[in-house]
Amino acid sequence: MSSLPAALDYIDAHKDEALNRLFELLKVKSISTDPAYAQDCVSAADWLVTELKSIGIDASRRDTPGHPMVVGHSKKVEGLAHVLFYGHYDVQPVDPLELWDRDPFDPAIDTTNAGPVIRARGAADDKGQLMTFIEACRAWQQTHGSLPVNITFLFEGEEESGSPSLVPFLESHKDELKADLALVCDTGMWDSQTPAICTMLRGLLGEELTITAADKDLHSGMFGGPAANPVRVLTKILAGLHDEQGKVTVDGFYEGVDPLPIQIKDQWQSLGFNEAEFLGAVDLSVNAGEEGYSALEQLWSRPTCEFNGIEGGYTGEGFKTVLPSKANAKVSFRLVGKQDPHKIRESFRAYVQQNLPADCTVEFQDHGAAPATTMEISNSAFENARHALTEEWQHSAVYAGCGGSIPVVGYFSEILDMESMLIGFGLDDDQIHSPNEKYSVQSFHKGTRSWARVLDKLAAK
Repeated sequence: MSSLPAALDYIDAHKDEALNRLFELLKVKSISTDPAYAQDCVSAADWLVTELKSIGIDASRRDTPGHPMVVGHSKKVEGLAHVLFYGHYDVQPVDPLELWDRDPFDPAIDTTNAGPVIRARGAADDKGQLMTFIEACRAWQQTHGSLPVNITFLFEGEEESGSPSLVPFLESHKDELKADLALVCDTGMWDSQTPAICTMLRGLLGEELTITAADKDLHSGMFGGPAANPVRVLTKILAGLHDEQGKVTVDGFYEGVDPLPIQIKDQWQSLGFNEAEFLGAVDLSVNAGEEGYSALEQLWSRPTCEFNGIEGGYTGEGFKTVLPSKANAKVSFRLVGKQDPHKIRESFRAYVQQNLPADCTVEFQDHGAAPATTMEISNSAFENARHALTEEWQHSAVYAGCGGSIPVVGYFSEILDMESMLIGFGLDDDQIHSPNEKYSVQSFHKGTRSWARVLDKLAAK
């Protein structure tokens, strides 16, 4: 007889206590980017250590040069599958505070047209998501005295500030943290009733360039014409990065970009994604991306080059007829497949240099480089987990892509030689990083039940 029903019944019977525990964690102001909240980050780590210990996990706070890690291990049982669960307890700053409807660290249940939601900073990113897994483990421990699989827990306190301590920590704790599979709960549902497993994450390359011509700003009436204008040079270079079909022109850019598998493409087409509604929600109407690909393919499986900021000359109130000495741009590349961010950086810089006219120089500053990650869904764990999610939500779970980047997944692959499975219960309108962040009560409760089911399926291998 299956032991799963008892765990699910426990989750249903104790959902109010689970919410109360989440509220306790949400009250902790664990803002990792602001040194003023360093002690709050320590408090959040200590709180999680206590919670893990309360469900029989051997847990401890591991101090780093930055904010602490939390590591925990369930009692090892020979023969069981071994997973590592990753989440982060740090949160984004709350500014602008005046746009919040309530204190961001005073969590409460709000009633919305879509049902009750938990309103607080970190509710969806990532404390609510993290706690769904802890509460699922609590249910198994309380009903059976053990977990279906061996579990290592890793909670980070610097995800929102670039994870400066994570790579050194993973490298120095390889043997302790290595598992058969990593589970990451920092993604979302396809829609409010359809669960998803994220199987594609785009990589990210950030570049900043500053073009300099004259040694000072010049009067455009006195020098306009014969003097090189860095703004004109910069915009011409940027404009040349795309052809008329929206393809990126950097040499070798598409090396490592494989065609989308037909079974994945067919599944995405069956999702009923409404491109007009997607663009209309932000007051746009025309797909401006790479020709020949749907908006969903562009977001999940195609690489891009975007301009995130341009600056040069006088931008204050009024008008000033200045010919600027410098012009600056921030350029980001979202990467897919096996694209090499370091080769692309070299090619991008070579392209800029080749198109730089006389009397102009350029300086570059890199802003990180991470390759894309594609999960191998041929691993039976993925289908087992998809069936578990489908059983809970009564809607077929889908394999989805993600237009954003989650660097930890790449680190797990590179450093721990470990695949990751990304399951999350956030919704597109959860307003993460923004005022009035929320997390659906349904997402929290059924997310907990979902993890209980996934652990049961993973135990069967």
